[in-house]
Amino acid sequence: MTADVSLPPTRYALAANESPYPPLPGVLAAVAAEAGRLNRYPDPYAAALCGALAQRLGVPAPHVVCGAGSVGVLGQLVAATCGPGSDVVYPWRSFEAYPLLVGLAGATGVPVPLDAEARLDLPAMAAAVTDRTRLVVICNPNNPTGAAVRHGELRRLLDAVPTDVVVLLDEAYREFVSDPGVPDGLDHYRERPNVAVLRTFSKAYGLAGLRVGYAVGQAPLVRAVRAAGPPFTVSGIAEAAALASLRLSGELDRRVQEVLVERDRVRAALLEQGWQVPGSQANFLWVAAPDATARLADVCERAGVGVRMFPGEGVRITIGEPAANDVLLAVTGGAARDAAVGAAAPHRMRTTPHPRRPT
Repeated sequence: MTADVSLPPTRYALAANESPYPPLPGVLAAVAAEAGRLNRYPDPYAAALCGALAQRLGVPAPHVVCGAGSVGVLGQLVAATCGPGSDVVYPWRSFEAYPLLVGLAGATGVPVPLDAEARLDLPAMAAAVTDRTRLVVICNPNNPTGAAVRHGELRRLLDAVPTDVVVLLDEAYREFVSDPGVPDGLDHYRERPNVAVLRTFSKAYGLAGLRVGYAVGQAPLVRAVRAAGPPFTVSGIAEAAALASLRLSGELDRRVQEVLVERDRVRAALLEQGWQVPGSQANFLWVAAPDATARLADVCERAGVGVRMFPGEGVRITIGEPAANDVLLAVTGGAARDAAVGAAAPHRMRTTPHPRRPT
């Protein structure tokens, strides 16, 4: 198959939920300093980073485990808690790594469809728990729809799940949450021994290329997660970059606020154009366009704007720098004028996962 040479190169990458900003100030200097030690192995378990995170989050250091991005830590957690004969309940459509990692562990995935508003259906997820269930995953905010679970509904789910079932709160986009009604998973981890929290440096911190993430949970679970993976999953450079990033919370907050301003601006413009765009608590927006996904993705691609298409469901658009967002809105405005795309009825998300590279 030959490539379509008529398509321009992607000028604006709005498909993988990456940060539009370079690493935080001082991070590159920390990376350069660590690069002089490339002949040495890193700390097998990134103890300095685990300790710094524990201090920042107000948790004991033995309750933190770091790994190769949140996906790497998630894979270790699935392997530590599940295996053949066990079930993992997760929402769908959601993060595409869930079915992949469940399959690698030999477990059985139980995808629970989102509701008509593209939100997690927590009562249905609670009802899907059986005596085979070993893990329940809550993506909050949800990728790719951006919808977030709120305090009361999460507490009701946790009350319904047996205490011998691990509930993982995947909070990869936690830094972008602006709604005070969205719970901080760490509060529930402190109250319930079966709750763990998953986070990453790939999104708000802008370290996607270095692969470093972490989980917070009670000590027995963290020990099992650590034992389920190899040592040296976090390189010395990745650890140095993450440590430097943690010292720059003020600059991080400023950048996050800029993303939130752009998130609101882009959503308002898309709604004005006639697209269905639910509210988002992440650094991306979900355009629910089951009848227009291919057309919308194609016109974006031809304009040099990369977006993430989910055929027959919708398009996920990462919030980029203002110039990228302006180009995107010009493209979506033209596509909206070409067809009455906003009239599609609400729909339930696809219930069968399609494995592909997760982002």
